[in-house]
Amino acid sequence: MKIHHLNCSSMREVEATYDGPRPAAAVCHCLLIETDAHGLVLVETGLGLGDIRDPATSLEAEWAELVGPALDPAETALRRIERLGHSPADVRHIVLTHLDVDHSGGLPDFPDARVHVMEAELRAAMAEAPSRRYRPAHWAHRPHWVTYGAGEGESWFGFGGARTLEGLPPEILLVPLGGHTAGHAGVAVRDQDRWLLHAGDAYFYHGELRAGEPEPHPLMDILQNDSQVDPGLRLSSRDRLRALTRDHGDEVEVFSAHDPWEFQRHTTA
Repeated sequence: MKIHHLNCSSMREVEATYDGPRPAAAVCHCLLIETDAHGLVLVETGLGLGDIRDPATSLEAEWAELVGPALDPAETALRRIERLGHSPADVRHIVLTHLDVDHSGGLPDFPDARVHVMEAELRAAMAEAPSRRYRPAHWAHRPHWVTYGAGEGESWFGFGGARTLEGLPPEILLVPLGGHTAGHAGVAVRDQDRWLLHAGDAYFYHGELRAGEPEPHPLMDILQNDSQVDPGLRLSSRDRLRALTRDHGDEVEVFSAHDPWEFQRHTTA
């Protein structure tokens, strides 16, 4: 498999909490995975062309004012995939950590893809939409949903309920990481001799995983605390990720959805 790291929507600029890294725009960190037998697999979608064409319908005004998305069509997953020399029709699978607007906005750009998500997340989105976080425009095309229940699956580095995905190889897993939303999960991808774990919004800032006392970002933490549905479970998920990084950092690289400095560590497109 070949893995590309894509920023599928820049957002408001943030500063690090320590000297060194320059201020940078928050990102929507997505992965494009080229497989031999399963076509292209997109992990997260960021914002899509529909959000940019009609933000008044696709996006909630208060959310857009708060996070300041760039709304640049060149940053959409569809356009980035085209620049890599692929057809968007080759995206056969999309795997989502959750259905928040900035993670599912690109779904309409890949109408024929199978969309893998936790069952509890899809149920919550259908019940709560329209809301600031869940926008019906993102699934008005009736995606080919493939859902996974809680309490199923196997253990992965001590995380219970890790699920292989229907129609995909065992090198791609959904790993429940509850608290941010009703069915939030990470996506683990085997990259040669190590794993990558896209932790979605289980945490927002790399300082939260550092050794010693966690260091949340003062601005990003406002968004994090405002959007979590179960604070205790979310902190438990974050602390388990800290332990994973501490005990298995040579085997697993963890990153979140919006931290720009984590994104900068990877080859970008």
